[in-house]
Amino acid sequence: MIIGVGVDIVDVGRFERSLARTPSLAARLFVDSELGRPVASLAARFAAKEALVKAVGEATGLSWHEIVVESDLHRNPSITVSGGSADAIAARGITSLHLSLSHDGGMACAFLVAEGERP
Repeated sequence: MIIGVGVDIVDVGRFERSLARTPSLAARLFVDSELGRPVASLAARFAAKEALVKAVGEATGLSWHEIVVESDLHRNPSITVSGGSADAIAARGITSLHLSLSHDGGMACAFLVAEGERP
């Protein structure tokens, strides 16, 4: 059963300016494995984390560093949660997360579907 759907879009140029203006922002939003990517990829990963919050319905119990966007060998994205964030998501009955990312024309977009059974 689909519990929630979230979508978010980020202006890559605006995101890049935010990172330049606030040097500590990247470290607050991303774990080491996510850093070092092009700004469009970081913007898409930020959009994915925002899409997750929207799919879950609220940010209570969620932490940026416990939500990690990864890519497999074929560059297919996935999102994993750990710690208190995993507990908060499980408490909402969510057992599976499906993620799609895209960036083009100066915009980055993420679409996320949360599946499970309502508690």
